[in-house]
Amino acid sequence: MSTPAYAAVVGARLRAMLFAWTFTTGASPASGLLRKMALAVGLALLAVAPAHADKIRDLVQVQGVRSNQLIGYGLVVGLDGSGDQTTQAPFTTQSLENMLQQFGITVPASARPQLKNAAAVMVTADLPPFAKPGQTIDVTVASIGNAKSIRGGQLLMAPLRGADGNVYAVAQGSVVVGGISAQGKSGSSVQVNISASGRIPNGASVERVVASSFAAGGDLMLNLNTADFTTATRIAAAINKAYGTGTAQPVDGGTVSVRGPQDPAQKVAWLGAIQNLDVQPGDAPARIVVNSRTGTVVIGSDVRVTAAAVAHGAIQVTIAEQPQVSQPAPFSQGQTAIVPNSSVQVSEEGAHMFKFGPGVSLDTIVRAVNQVGATPSDLISILQALKQAGALHADLVVI
Repeated sequence: MSTPAYAAVVGARLRAMLFAWTFTTGASPASGLLRKMALAVGLALLAVAPAHADKIRDLVQVQGVRSNQLIGYGLVVGLDGSGDQTTQAPFTTQSLENMLQQFGITVPASARPQLKNAAAVMVTADLPPFAKPGQTIDVTVASIGNAKSIRGGQLLMAPLRGADGNVYAVAQGSVVVGGISAQGKSGSSVQVNISASGRIPNGASVERVVASSFAAGGDLMLNLNTADFTTATRIAAAINKAYGTGTAQPVDGGTVSVRGPQDPAQKVAWLGAIQNLDVQPGDAPARIVVNSRTGTVVIGSDVRVTAAAVAHGAIQVTIAEQPQVSQPAPFSQGQTAIVPNSSVQVSEEGAHMFKFGPGVSLDTIVRAVNQVGATPSDLISILQALKQAGALHADLVVI
């Protein structure tokens, strides 16, 4: 039972108990004794409330129901001198000439256009499942030449093709750019975000339907977003509890097979009802994710460390150059020379040692690391050393 539904049941029970008490004792519903009893009973009932559960639709994806990537080539025109430099991007001029030829305009070879208000771009989009001709989708436009900015440009009609080479959509429209750049005559420039790429909301019209296996006969296959044997078992159990034994069965840790009706219309309603069932997913695996570039460390709640002692310090080597001038005595026929003078110092910071007891939790790890003042890079080194020593019982993922 979901949390709102459970809260409604608790409220109804409290009202019934208050009515029965006032009917038998004649006490006022606003009396202090009744308010205290209602509070105590409410806390007791909520204490045994079921754990939070997720909808099946948030845990799985239906096999065969997927988006498809589209890509195309096009021209963005109407730029304010920030387009491609045709001497370094000749394909822009070639594309422009080919487009003009389709309108019956022949450009002489001796007068090739040298324009700065056009840019060659790649156009990409995701075609959602069940998209029908006439529907619109968003597209992303990115310069492939040396255009400084495509802000304020207009994308000319560009066909978008799938992996099979067929045209599934046609894009055209005004490009919306979130970045901005400016440059002065002295060469100084400023840039905020990226201005060589942008988006066109609802900029492509779908022209072809992608065949889907959803309407075909056979069982429905539910693929888990995160493979887990416990979650797959619980999903199958929840479906069987609602619609009868044998309706669903786990194929493996990442797939659940569900029997469904042969009629596509009934299959849609059937799948919609299944996706609304509540399931308590399995516990996440003990895992530590480390981003060595940004110093970000994410530690899961189930991470455990066996007994270990850690000492972490840093050695600093400082080399300072202080050259001196050697001046000879007068009338000695000597020459003034520069004498190198190097100072090398090696210092080692005091290594902080801390001890982990057997089976410590995440809170203990964080508290110990904070007490010694370890930086994120120090924490990464400590976790890697604990993993190599076999004291860290978790998957260490470095991204």
